[in-house]
Amino acid sequence: MAPDTVSLRYFLVLAQELNFTRAAARIGIAQPALSARMRRLEAELGTALLVRNTRSVVLTTAGAALAESAPPALAALDRAWDTARSAAAGELGTLRIGYSLSAGAETAPALVDRLILGNSGLEVGAVPMATPEISPAVADGRIDAGITRGEQPGRGVRRFLLRRMRIGVQLAQHHPLAEHPEIEIADAAAYPLRLPDRAANPVIHDQLSALFRDTRPRPRFHTPAVSFDMSQRDLRDGVTLAPAGEAAVAASPAGLTWRPLRGAPSLTFHLVLPREQSPLHRRIRAVARTLAHELHWLPD
Repeated sequence: MAPDTVSLRYFLVLAQELNFTRAAARIGIAQPALSARMRRLEAELGTALLVRNTRSVVLTTAGAALAESAPPALAALDRAWDTARSAAAGELGTLRIGYSLSAGAETAPALVDRLILGNSGLEVGAVPMATPEISPAVADGRIDAGITRGEQPGRGVRRFLLRRMRIGVQLAQHHPLAEHPEIEIADAAAYPLRLPDRAANPVIHDQLSALFRDTRPRPRFHTPAVSFDMSQRDLRDGVTLAPAGEAAVAASPAGLTWRPLRGAPSLTFHLVLPREQSPLHRRIRAVARTLAHELHWLPD
């Protein structure tokens, strides 16, 4: 049976000092306790490690061999303990995140960057997914976490509010309403409104269309032929508006801008994790919570 590592570490200090008094003082224990430790260590190994006299300590051949071979072995053991602790803290492993395309402008990159920067032992990969597929993929383990716009339905997962942002409209800078710092919902409803395909995200489609439910005349909704046209060509006519969250401020191409809708409810993003969570999942949750606080994603 291998000796306990504490006695081995004490022996290495003694091998450096070659003096029980100095070694005991350096370790912080009484000299008799150190002497007793060394006798037990020699008994466990079945050989003498030290030649003692009243004035000095000399290493035996076995003692010198142990003093040379023990440090790298202890260093490897320390690395093993650190690896185990990192895994238990969720700081080690491979993390797969799926996110809805609307989360790709700011939210998902910010969380992925924070996970990578703060946890060198984590290998993080994130891919865009169709929003209705994210919760089922988390539930059955195809991905470890998801970021969705809106609180998406699904079993076997837990959802945590990650971000809340104002709803407004994206529009051309030369649009008649662009001169207003805020736009009334009824005023926006007087123009054609572009909504995302409902199949892509029923929760958000229904939330956005419900904003204009009571306006008269009835709003004119349409779905673009290209669902994720980054150039937003259909908005450049100076007529069409696209309801969108405040993240559109940073994502707006040249020639477009964003204005909030007065009195509109918040648009939300959610972190999706399995119902049964590992240390890795708890680590994601903790990092997301800290990030949301620092970036004021959840204002009071």
